[in-house]
Amino acid sequence: MSETLQNQPIEYNMKVVRQFTVMTIIWGIVGMGLGVLIAAQLVWPELNFNTPWLTYSRLRPLHTNAVIFAFGTSALFATSYYVVQKTCKTKLFSDRLATFTFWGWQAVIVAAVITLPMGLSTTKEYAELEWPIDILIAVVWIAYAIVFFGTLAIRKTSHIYVANWFYGGFIVVIAMLHIVNSMAIPVNFIKSYSIYSGAVDAMIQWWYGHNAVGFLLTAGFLGMMYYFVPKQAERPVYSYRLSVVHF
Repeated sequence: MSETLQNQPIEYNMKVVRQFTVMTIIWGIVGMGLGVLIAAQLVWPELNFNTPWLTYSRLRPLHTNAVIFAFGTSALFATSYYVVQKTCKTKLFSDRLATFTFWGWQAVIVAAVITLPMGLSTTKEYAELEWPIDILIAVVWIAYAIVFFGTLAIRKTSHIYVANWFYGGFIVVIAMLHIVNSMAIPVNFIKSYSIYSGAVDAMIQWWYGHNAVGFLLTAGFLGMMYYFVPKQAERPVYSYRLSVVHF
């Protein structure tokens, strides 16, 4: 009986992986298309059609948010959910929470698509979204952490594959960066002011900005490469010890 149970295939949650993968492609097209438009506006300013919400100043933050957080982060959601299941030989810790992270993240992106062209912005680069959206980001990200680390906790393998160390590091640090940098005092539902002032505000902002590049656009994607490059090459990682040193 026990041998029969061991030989049963694992029912991985591939639905949420597929959902994030599809949206990665869609948001990639949207974000990069916006990039082409605003680049063209530098040469032909009339391409804003004298419409405030089509001006460079409003579409540029939408472009960066779309490429980094809609396209890039959706790819990280998709691949981290795929890799953590495959390397831990178990399904996701909570299918419901995983589904919530998908729809919650899409809600964040749609909110950005609506508010940024309207000029509703904190003016902080890569962190332009106003406080209600920031709270939603934090809630979704905490749910993401619970799903990811919960899956590691129930793994059927003895060790944690190095890709998951990079994914885990990216999840923890991005949560810290977002929460600290987004601390603000709301004035109303669509406007808030940072709790930091002057040079301190600038230092916190670019502590966030540079580490967002370092941990979201670097660490997360290194996790992706540590799984998919050996998989495509049909060869194991050259040196597992060196990969841990690298982490």
